[in-house]
Amino acid sequence: MRDLQAAGGTPLSEPAAAESPVAAGARRIGVLVVLAVTVYLLDLLTKTIVLRTLEGEPPLVVIPDLLEFRVIFNSGAAFSIGTGMTIVFTLVATGVVIAILRTARHLRSLPWAITLGLLLGGALGNLTDRLLRYPAGFGRPEPLQGHVVDFISVFPGHFAIFNIADSAIVCGGILAVFLAWRGYQIDGTREVAKNG
Repeated sequence: MRDLQAAGGTPLSEPAAAESPVAAGARRIGVLVVLAVTVYLLDLLTKTIVLRTLEGEPPLVVIPDLLEFRVIFNSGAAFSIGTGMTIVFTLVATGVVIAILRTARHLRSLPWAITLGLLLGGALGNLTDRLLRYPAGFGRPEPLQGHVVDFISVFPGHFAIFNIADSAIVCGGILAVFLAWRGYQIDGTREVAKNG
């Protein structure tokens, strides 16, 4: 078969053979891991910076009435839901991490790799706080009852304060709902709704 020619005369190779399921899975897991590590490190870095610069200080107003940074210690879930149920949310986060790691064995879908990477990175970020962090002046936390550091406040006084991990979890959750609604499966297949 004759080589296809690019506009500049450079031969184009034949289309590559379809990627094997094992190779596809490995590449998608790689995307999941890189995204999860990126989210986790970004969450850890931003929390460290705000604790060193803003803890005990008045809020840092970035855009008046729209965005400010203030440090709070949250014993509840994302957006301060369920305050006082720290141990429950710690166990739920641990379960989410385990479920994502188990599900990754069947991963062949790039959109699901992105979704699970966001969820895993966010869950690990807040889980680290629950296991290791506690508010200054409050002593060491009981096992599984550390407080999550939140610091991003949009529309101050009208919306919850959150962090990078919370944002990743919410974005991952929205993507998961969308992918499930559109029929995209973890293994890269798609279920199409039948009419009638």
